[in-house]
Amino acid sequence: MSTASSTPASIKHYLQFSDFTADEYAYLFERAALIKKKFKSYEKHHPLADRTLALIFEKASTRTRVSFEAGMYQLGGSVVHLTTGDSQLGRAEPIEDSAKVISRMVDLVMIRTFGQDKLERFAEFSRVPVINGLTNEFHPCQILADIFTYIEHRGSIKGKTVAWVGDGNNMANSWLQAAEILDFTVHVSTPSGYEVDQSVAGVRSSDSYKVFTDPMQACAGADLVTTDVWTSMGYEAENDARRKAFADWRVDAEMMRVAKPDALFMHCLPAHRGEEVDADVIDGPQSVVWDEAENRMHAQKALMEYLLLGRLA
Repeated sequence: MSTASSTPASIKHYLQFSDFTADEYAYLFERAALIKKKFKSYEKHHPLADRTLALIFEKASTRTRVSFEAGMYQLGGSVVHLTTGDSQLGRAEPIEDSAKVISRMVDLVMIRTFGQDKLERFAEFSRVPVINGLTNEFHPCQILADIFTYIEHRGSIKGKTVAWVGDGNNMANSWLQAAEILDFTVHVSTPSGYEVDQSVAGVRSSDSYKVFTDPMQACAGADLVTTDVWTSMGYEAENDARRKAFADWRVDAEMMRVAKPDALFMHCLPAHRGEEVDADVIDGPQSVVWDEAENRMHAQKALMEYLLLGRLA
């Protein structure tokens, strides 16, 4: 018996930022703007009526659940929510079997889990599109929303500079992929031992990013300064060591001053004021974190619509 995937070639998944082209992103950002405009004017937009989204969570979430669940309802669809206890991917039954069963009952699957390998194995045997809601390696939906937010406030991100200050984590990996595809530069500054791994990030070259040992130098002249918590979910045992290692990587007013005068600040949230960012930065005039958080929903609505219906006129 063949073990090859039976997934039709026409099925498109979104497992990491590099899965789409620059042209596809241009469409998604334009579509997200239209969908958001309709939402703000209370205009119904139900292209996914009678479609069902399965949300599978092995990592807890607030923004991911609310943004996908509310977004799918706003598109006219319905949602099935599964937690670790409900699904236990790869424990109660093989991931491949779960994928074959669940994808026969729903139209779209979002998975938020630990290893990227779990996500990829599920997608390989799924008959419907699979979306990465977050893994240890990548967080493409967040970067999709972040760039959409930048475009809303400042226009095209092409040729701009994004300063990443903090952990070389899934967010950093996704920013590097985005820079390579959308033609901007990322200045990366991480403590020693927490660097971005180019091979894990999946970028072909280092042309689209520069590494700085000093976070102040990374922020110099940046159009956008962004960061994340020092200890991501699943790494709590390292919390004390990370607090010591990251002490000089707190985004503060001084870092924002060396960035461009109109630089934006972003954070994927939840944030710890006084750790990775000072309160006067995240709550200050350059911060767009609340728009950024809302835009998860609008960008993901455009994504879900595209995965199920393709390009719409």
